[in-house]
Amino acid sequence: VYRFIQVCLPILSRPPMIVFDKTGTLTTGNFEVKNVFVNNADEEKVKSILFSIEKHSSHPIAKSIVLEFSDSDEFHFKKVNEQKGLGIEAETNDGKIYKAGSYSIAKTLTDDDTHTVYLLENEKLIAWLDVEDEIKTDAKETIAYFKSKGIKTILLSGDRKSKCEFIAKETGVDEVYAEKLPAEKMEIIEYFMRRGNTAMVGDGINDAPALAKATVGISLSNATQIAIESAQIILLKGNLSLLKKALGISKITLTTIKQNLFWAFFYNVIAIPIAAFGFLNPMIAAASMAFSDVFVIANSLRLYKKSLN
Repeated sequence: VYRFIQVCLPILSRPPMIVFDKTGTLTTGNFEVKNVFVNNADEEKVKSILFSIEKHSSHPIAKSIVLEFSDSDEFHFKKVNEQKGLGIEAETNDGKIYKAGSYSIAKTLTDDDTHTVYLLENEKLIAWLDVEDEIKTDAKETIAYFKSKGIKTILLSGDRKSKCEFIAKETGVDEVYAEKLPAEKMEIIEYFMRRGNTAMVGDGINDAPALAKATVGISLSNATQIAIESAQIILLKGNLSLLKKALGISKITLTTIKQNLFWAFFYNVIAIPIAAFGFLNPMIAAASMAFSDVFVIANSLRLYKKSLN
């Protein structure tokens, strides 16, 4: 409670900027594999490799690939290593190295950066696939609400620039930072914090450092466990529109706290000197103190009837 009053309330009541992750935050995170392209390789083998590699990741895209290729045979790897923000590398018993990830792992092999996931075998591009996601129905409304309050909105993602710019255009986000690794996200948050208080909204493992670094980290209840642990505020049911309610609650709560402190100090500043000089009857002082407490409680109860807009 103390942490919420000390940090979250003042910042959420009037944050200069709010930074949003893309996948699972502004979008549903319910991905669907649309196209699979194979380059000089067996398609069934490619699906088996992708299924077996992506099983080791908790990323929403990886989960969608595992679901799509769940009927494929499983490859057994000697070693699997996930590189946050890049992809996964796996080694077979016969020494073959497979990599599945974003365009970053294939940029020296192809100029085509329009696909979602690329698959490499011993540093040779053998397949790529397209995975599509949908914008959350309440994302545009939420962004518009914050912009109406004069709060700058920023999209910070590890996804491709073209996709991020499309999401920003559709939702109305002011500024875009795309193709950023977790460490780069944290550096950008540090930069924003030098300009003022910054709230970060994210749900993935890659967002955890930025959530922890931001003045206030906000996650979703259906986020990864590390993102939830890194945040100070959790939006229930993964509902992004609750962010508006959090802002409204913060504003009226902070205003009420200031009012209560004023009346509490007003009474004491006036009454204590009078009582010290013997001009205040102890019974009247006790009654006045009780009235002060009743006033603070009654003023706080008014929160039930206040509008959150």
